[in-house]
Amino acid sequence: MSDMDDAREKAGLAVLDQLGWGQNEGVRELDEDLWRIVTESNFGTIWSRPGLPLRDRELICMSILIAIGAHGVALHFKHAHNLGFTEEELKEIILQTIPYAGLPRALQAMAILKRTLAGVEPQL
Repeated sequence: MSDMDDAREKAGLAVLDQLGWGQNEGVRELDEDLWRIVTESNFGTIWSRPGLPLRDRELICMSILIAIGAHGVALHFKHAHNLGFTEEELKEIILQTIPYAGLPRALQAMAILKRTLAGVEPQL
């Protein structure tokens, strides 16, 4: 691993820690190479950039995941409280997507949110 890769991994792990995700073990169990790419490139390069607070990045990410219908939004819902999001704010994020992403996506996201709040563990 190069010094640059090592620095990106450390930056990525720091972001994951702030998000409350630990070391993103679910992705690591799925595939070590995928985990490294996600940790270094996504979190260590994109999420760790200056210019937007982490909370804003999470808001953008959840909105996009809702809009594309990604079940992975459940992991973001589960840990959103670590960045100060309330259950009411999560609901409002979903409702705000209706005119832009459509009612079916919002219905799916609301069901995911309700399951997550009820303690159902998110799965990849």
